[in-house]
Amino acid sequence: MKDKISSLKRQQNPLSQPEVQLTKLEQELIGLPGFDQKLLESGIPVLKTSKPRILQVNVGKMCNQTCKHCHVDAGPDRKEIMTRETMQHCLQALNYDGIDTVDITGGAPEMNPEFRWFVEEIAKRGKKVLVRCNLTIINSNPKYYDLPEFYAKNNVEVISSLPHFAKIRTDAQRGDGVFDRSIKALRQLNEVGYGVEGSGLVLDLVYNPTGAFLPAGQISLEKEFKERLDKNYGVQFNQLFAITNMPVSRFLEYLISTDNLESYMETLVNAFNPNTLENLMCRDTLSVGWDGYLYDCDFNQMLELKIDSDKKTHISEIDEIELENRTVRTGRHCFGCTAGAGSSCGGEIA
Repeated sequence: MKDKISSLKRQQNPLSQPEVQLTKLEQELIGLPGFDQKLLESGIPVLKTSKPRILQVNVGKMCNQTCKHCHVDAGPDRKEIMTRETMQHCLQALNYDGIDTVDITGGAPEMNPEFRWFVEEIAKRGKKVLVRCNLTIINSNPKYYDLPEFYAKNNVEVISSLPHFAKIRTDAQRGDGVFDRSIKALRQLNEVGYGVEGSGLVLDLVYNPTGAFLPAGQISLEKEFKERLDKNYGVQFNQLFAITNMPVSRFLEYLISTDNLESYMETLVNAFNPNTLENLMCRDTLSVGWDGYLYDCDFNQMLELKIDSDKKTHISEIDEIELENRTVRTGRHCFGCTAGAGSSCGGEIA
């Protein structure tokens, strides 16, 4: 019954529809310049891609959490799951010249029944594997308890979200009890060597602001996180990535419901930094949806803005040559990646 109610709410909520999200965003911000206008002012008519280096694969929207800032609108009631067949098409794409990294995301990617097989197949091909783990999945069910060992065995780089080193701020964004369970998972990862100097096992954390404001400087945030987590909990990690909250899905709903949409977008537009354009993740990353369709980035994926291509927009049919020098599909949400020091799945870019 709970799943049916959640599904019904999504159907009744027009903001869950990508085209309505964009329309609402545009209507509310008529007085603000568009992203394409800012590009022109920066001397760049359109954004063009380079040769893809990263294949970012969303293996499903199912998740054990329902975070307030989630641009994927992931949760326990979501049924979208990537099949092994689609994963095999992704593996075939790794033969393309230049792709050296696979960034696996979700939802909670570990909840896909083919997840471990997929990771092992990527590792066999000598590619770097990144997994965006929400931490609490590790201690949510006995079948996930051995994830730290599995990650270590396959030399997976683990990237995990931790909104803040203060319990109250993390739980406010991600749910009651999430902070304590996240600390427990971080300790489990540390026990097998993750984040420990000299181990070679990389554990990075992701910081998202807990409100309608831009993140502070990544270097200063990382220093403070390391000091507080080590002193208070004995937790170690490698890097902290500061990522701007995007006006998409649940965070867009939050901005509208709290009457913060216009002021937040003004903040993003006024903080537009042309120095971020060269290193935007859409320029060397190819995003693959759970159903195999292709996008310039994870955010365009959630808005169902497929790559700019006349016919071929699925991982099973794409031509390697078509992947280069594509025109990136942009919109006002792109201001989230170009504000201040910039934002990508790897944190600051300028």
